[in-house]
Amino acid sequence: MEEILIISTGGTFNKYYNRKNGLLLIDKSNKTVEKIFDHWLCKFKIISIIGKDSLDIDTKDREEILETISKSIYTKIVVIHGTDTINISTKFVANANLNKQVIFTGAMTPFSIDNIEATANLASAIGYIKATKDNGVYISLNGAIGSYKEVVKDRVLGKFV
Repeated sequence: MEEILIISTGGTFNKYYNRKNGLLLIDKSNKTVEKIFDHWLCKFKIISIIGKDSLDIDTKDREEILETISKSIYTKIVVIHGTDTINISTKFVANANLNKQVIFTGAMTPFSIDNIEATANLASAIGYIKATKDNGVYISLNGAIGSYKEVVKDRVLGKFV
């Protein structure tokens, strides 16, 4: 059974409510992803990098994402990323023409507030990455799954299409 690498970069997916200061903060411990995977039979390696909201991700961070992917021994990789700038990061990674299958996912509602969207998006990403044979960069959000060029956030509808 092929193992899949999960790279968690932060984003809304990993946010939780801090009762002391009233802010939504990013959990860098991977508890959210591990909680979802407690019910899976597949093998996963989970790592955290960056730990930022995607609105705060810059070119240096995208270089770190790309370097982590390119240096990895894994050929099937899921990147958990914030939804606001996911299209910028996927294009950045795709321009490297890596010989890997990479799918980005995330959530617009924190797992800690409503676990359905985050779980569904991650499950869809895992299913797609396991099934695809073609190298490339993909996005899986809100049931829209495909090339990073085709899946985009519709800010009027508030979902990916």
